[in-house]
Amino acid sequence: MVKFTGKVKTKRCKHCKEPFVVNPKFPLQFVCSWGCGLALSKINKSKKAAKESKEATKVMKEGLLTHKDYLKMAQIVFNIYIRFRDKDQKCISCDCSMAGRKGDASHYYASGSNPALRFDPDNVHLSCVPCNQFKHGNLIEYGIRLPIRIGVDRFEALAEKRNEPLKITIPELKELIKIYKQKLKQ
Repeated sequence: MVKFTGKVKTKRCKHCKEPFVVNPKFPLQFVCSWGCGLALSKINKSKKAAKESKEATKVMKEGLLTHKDYLKMAQIVFNIYIRFRDKDQKCISCDCSMAGRKGDASHYYASGSNPALRFDPDNVHLSCVPCNQFKHGNLIEYGIRLPIRIGVDRFEALAEKRNEPLKITIPELKELIKIYKQKLKQ
């Protein structure tokens, strides 16, 4: 039982924001009246229902995604990581400065015919748009500069690895997306 000390305590109502005198019998009171209490309760219930609905929609949408969708998402995150990683370097194909220019994540070995190298950071480097899109990667120049950038041993390992099949599952793709998002944050 709370004893009345003679001091009057005032608070602001959580609903209407008006100051009110706290009843000494209810020291934890946070609304000024029953009406404000009911209104605040309805608002809280609707917020909770909206949050649950949003979470249910998110789970449902995630359930509709296919392997191809996750592969696409992983490729987008990986390409963003490559652009960020190589942002201070020159174009791998023509050695032009990338300062102030738009760049692409250019694969040396194409990801369609060499799926094992699709997410290999040694196979993908920043390239200027003219080289990657209009000169199809400018592969002759790319091949000259790539061993210099990554080293001959890693370049030879890349060539050996290129004919391996890529069998990656949805959970592995989710983990890959998570890893590269983490690297981007760092």
